[in-house]
Amino acid sequence: MLDSSPNAAGNAWYNPAAILVATDLTDLDRLMPFALEQALETRARLFLLHVLTAGTGMAVDVVGMPCYDPAAALEAATKALNPWCELARRKGIECDALIREGRVANQVAEVLRQFQADRVLLGTRSRSKLGKLLLGSVAEQVLRSVNLPVITVGPEAHLPVDAQPRVVLHATTLRETSIPSAALACRIAANQRAKLVLLHVLPPAEEPGVFQSFTGKTGRSGQPASLDAAALHELSLFVAKTGAGCCSAIVPQVVHGNPSIEILAAAAECHASLIVLAATERSIFQNLTRDRTIYRVLAHARCPVLTLREPFAASVPLKEQLSSMHS
Repeated sequence: MLDSSPNAAGNAWYNPAAILVATDLTDLDRLMPFALEQALETRARLFLLHVLTAGTGMAVDVVGMPCYDPAAALEAATKALNPWCELARRKGIECDALIREGRVANQVAEVLRQFQADRVLLGTRSRSKLGKLLLGSVAEQVLRSVNLPVITVGPEAHLPVDAQPRVVLHATTLRETSIPSAALACRIAANQRAKLVLLHVLPPAEEPGVFQSFTGKTGRSGQPASLDAAALHELSLFVAKTGAGCCSAIVPQVVHGNPSIEILAAAAECHASLIVLAATERSIFQNLTRDRTIYRVLAHARCPVLTLREPFAASVPLKEQLSSMHS
């Protein structure tokens, strides 16, 4: 399992020196516009990784029998990756194509170690015959094993219109462990001169629930107005705690409803160019299913989604988290 030191987690999280693009080749047209944009914005070097897995090099011989042809698979991958590398270089971006063999998640981890990449970019699967969006086993394995920002580009994601103001949406639980992802969203918004929307989703108004703030205080209320006021107060404290004042415009927002639905709706309404989420152990490690917030947002978002695992953040003292993110 990959790890990062607190020192490396600072500037590299929002200003990466190297970005790894993991591709199955069919998603290059979707991934590369985002990869090129990010590389130009941060002056990062790109590594385009394709992994030849068992069965990738299978072909059919003259009598119709399946045979393993790794040379053909290697040639096809090279032909697919090289034009994108050449395009990146014409734009002044250092770009290397890497073709490995083995299990995809293992090779992603190895390339991250070898080239010290600071960010991972990958895609979700397209719609199946049943019309369902699938996260894909590879993306799921990467999310489980990487302690770096992971940007996922779904089938519905598209680049923002140039004339349109940039908006970064960060959906927060207000837990203290989500502070690093909030600080990361803040710095990315500052770099892009974007507005930062801090969104907190409460239970539906007709369902009284327990409100737990990042200060550790809990309370139960059946009155939506008082609950909203408490949440907005905690959200304002959260803004101050994360030092979100580094952005030119911050919009705190509290809504009621299903988290995934409300996050997607808010992102669509504000035309978000990026959604930032803290990936909790529950959503990533125990139940990454179609019913979970992370899954639905990754699958249906119309912009890239950056996830940052909370377990690593929780293992680093809060003082070090904040100082590294804002130094």
